[in-house]
Amino acid sequence: MRVSQFDFKLPEDLIALRPATPRDTARCLVVRSGGVLEDRRMRDLPALLGQGDLLVFNDTRVIPAALTGHRRGRHGGVARIHFTLHQPAGPDSWRAFARPLKRLQAGDKITFSDGFTAQVQEISKTGDVALQFNLAGEALDAAIARHGETPLPPYIAGRRAVDAQDRADYQTVFARVSGSVAAPTAALHFTPELVSRLEEAGIKHCFITLHVGAGTFLPVKTEDTDAHHMHAEWGAIPAASAALINAAHAEGRRVIAVGTTSLRLLESAASEDGKVSPWSGETRIFITPGYKFRVADALISNFHLPKSTLFMLVSAFCGLEVMKNAYDHAISSGYRFYSYGDGSLLFRSPA
Repeated sequence: MRVSQFDFKLPEDLIALRPATPRDTARCLVVRSGGVLEDRRMRDLPALLGQGDLLVFNDTRVIPAALTGHRRGRHGGVARIHFTLHQPAGPDSWRAFARPLKRLQAGDKITFSDGFTAQVQEISKTGDVALQFNLAGEALDAAIARHGETPLPPYIAGRRAVDAQDRADYQTVFARVSGSVAAPTAALHFTPELVSRLEEAGIKHCFITLHVGAGTFLPVKTEDTDAHHMHAEWGAIPAASAALINAAHAEGRRVIAVGTTSLRLLESAASEDGKVSPWSGETRIFITPGYKFRVADALISNFHLPKSTLFMLVSAFCGLEVMKNAYDHAISSGYRFYSYGDGSLLFRSPA
């Protein structure tokens, strides 16, 4: 499909720079099969879902993956370089996006602080760099935690400074397994109170893990979706969660993926008949209209960027025209977009 088919115009004032307070007061656009729309709030989920439904959350934890270092030039000058770590490459190594990239070359030493440095091992053709640090394992994790900042998406970080509040705001209440450099933002709407009300309504939940990479924010630069190469992300589905998901379907109960990250991981691990097995590894799954979904009956998701792989995914889930109409409604109704914005409850279109 042509990437231009997934374009739309979004007023800049609808890009949320802070989340709703409390989180579950965010708006929720319900998109039912056939494109019927309903304006609700995220705290209405216990009434919108049914007893026995199973919510699948991503329990990844965002690390402070934005690092700023200095490279001393060959003629004595010093260049300030910003890095966003996006994929671990070994106990002492990460792949990272860097800016300005043109000031780097292989062999450069980057100093983040006294005792914390890295060397540029490689600059790839796709625009990221391989960094080898002078620390490894837990010592490296501790140094990143000490010197790194919350890696806010560029559409937020480009409009205001990252601050201490973001360390809490850009983390879900389920965050447990460290490794993401971007939050699974659909789950940001959940509070302990909302989770308790869902449980009281007989709505169950389980956890899987997908470490979200910064590549999720990369634009699609090809003209055709078939030519786009998806970034890799690591994920795992424990046996207990796989059993709960399979039992739900066997008993005729619905499975609701909370976030596109959960949905992508479920689809990566599912067999053709929709059975989910315990799973661990990297996924590059790229979902566009025409894809046959095997696991999720519904999806909770935020509102995504024009021409992004995530807008393509929700368009595959509900239908392109349905999602275009839904986004037109959201824009005209003043819904807040992107990571700190409002949410939606999408019911899968019939195959």
